[in-house]
Amino acid sequence: MLKIGKLAQQAIAAASYLAEQYDEDETRVSAREIADARDLPRPVVAKVLAQLSLHGITSGTTGPSGGYRLARPPENVSLHEIVAVFERPDVRPMCPFGPNWCGSGPPCPMHEAIARVSHDVERFLQKQNLGPFRGLRSSPARSEPADGKP
Repeated sequence: MLKIGKLAQQAIAAASYLAEQYDEDETRVSAREIADARDLPRPVVAKVLAQLSLHGITSGTTGPSGGYRLARPPENVSLHEIVAVFERPDVRPMCPFGPNWCGSGPPCPMHEAIARVSHDVERFLQKQNLGPFRGLRSSPARSEPADGKP
């Protein structure tokens, strides 16, 4: 799996749900519905949706018919855009020899391999968008608790 921060992962999960619900009728979805559908903490979902709104990825309205939706079609929202809201794009992977090795002298023996993987992940995030989720309406099978109660 890709190594990105927890907030960025949760933001992708929330945005992917909005992509599933995306339609031309401008359907809006509550943060609570998204949290429940993706099994995420409600306060976290509210936080990531607010941040995504500030960056023009989602749009939200308040009131009885309020909620969130993607600000543009899922095919036009890259994973990189979402991750960039929560992660600093200028941070390089840590050198195995410590923070002062690479860039302060000759590169470490793993420098090229680490740089290549980092570049590949960056390219992947830029290339992938939320389009595959559009209209999916997933409903993963959840296991029931041992006592049989939902």
